[in-house]
Amino acid sequence: MKTIAVDMDGVIADVYSQFIKMHAAESGKVFSREEISGRPESEVFPNERKHVNSPGFFRNAPMIEDSQAVVERLNDHYKIFIVSGATEFPNSLMEKQLWLNEHFPFIGWQQMVFCGSKEIIKADIMIDDHFKNLDHFTGETFLFTQPHNKMADPGRHRRVESWQEIERLLLQ
Repeated sequence: MKTIAVDMDGVIADVYSQFIKMHAAESGKVFSREEISGRPESEVFPNERKHVNSPGFFRNAPMIEDSQAVVERLNDHYKIFIVSGATEFPNSLMEKQLWLNEHFPFIGWQQMVFCGSKEIIKADIMIDDHFKNLDHFTGETFLFTQPHNKMADPGRHRRVESWQEIERLLLQ
């Protein structure tokens, strides 16, 4: 059975909604995703580090549309691992595990990988929104579109726009 490493933030958890909401609360400025396309998160959200270290940031992130249903169907045909570079934000570890337990109850604790660098990850397929994680991966790669990567050339990575597209590619 093939294995898939699925990133959490920006792939199944909508952290951009969190950034937009917290930035709006601080500045009064509400960004649309189109306005921030192609710009690094740190440029658009100057308090990004403060936000990701705020209690509830990860725990209260909404799910990315269709991620739960498609990951559950993939889990029937592949070995799924949710892989998050969570150790960069130590306060996020418990929040991320609780979030996964609530929204992805079919993912067991053995399928949750909280790490620093994803260079150590070995799987057949990786789905991520950051080049820094995909570029070192030796298997098949899917770049999940988010505002920060939308204008970038995907290079050797296959760009995917939605979980419905991933389902078509991996289950049909």
